Amino acid sequence: MAYRSFRQFLDALEQAGELKRIPFPVDTDLLIAEWADREMKSPGGGKALLFEQPTVDGKVSPFPVAINTMGSRRRTAMALGRESVDEIAQEIQLILKAKPPTDLREGWSLLKQGIHLLHARPKQVRDAACQEVVHRFAELSTPNAQRPTSNDLTLHDLPILKCWPKDGGRFVTLPNVHTRDPETGARNVGVYRMQV
Repeated sequence: MAYRSFRQFLDALEQAGELKRIPFPVDTDLLIAEWADREMKSPGGGKALLFEQPTVDGKVSPFPVAINTMGSRRRTAMALGRESVDEIAQEIQLILKAKPPTDLREGWSLLKQGIHLLHARPKQVRDAACQEVVHRFAELSTPNAQRPTSNDLTLHDLPILKCWPKDGGRFVTLPNVHTRDPETGARNVGVYRMQV
């Protein structure tokens, strides 16, 4: 099953008994990470955790924190809409080991794999679940324009975790960083750990 939103995925995890909700305030400075670390080290990867009231600098954030959502093979398969991750691994192996076809049957099989690859491309859409709530920063049209007020959203309002005692601060742990080569225009999307 394909999920239209992350919220639908969390609902499916809860129905499958794979989600544990934490309804009380928990600090984003080390505590959520420690709790998650213990859960991840439990048999089978533990459960996914949804912290409904994460706190940032003593204030409850309006944004919940979901962690360990892909911490088991079952949850990863669910997220990808499959019965097991072995299905996907087998498809990837077929693509990686593909050789030029020697007969019509092999050619047909290779063509079907190619069609699967076409469906794997990123799609551009005008409307998506991630756009249901959009926060905009005030645009600064001139250098003397008034800065956004304290009522406006900033990165400090997001429940970004500090995971380890010697970390230099809070880190966005799995951001998608989009860059383009200045000469060729080739796009790259990487996952890096970014400090706020």
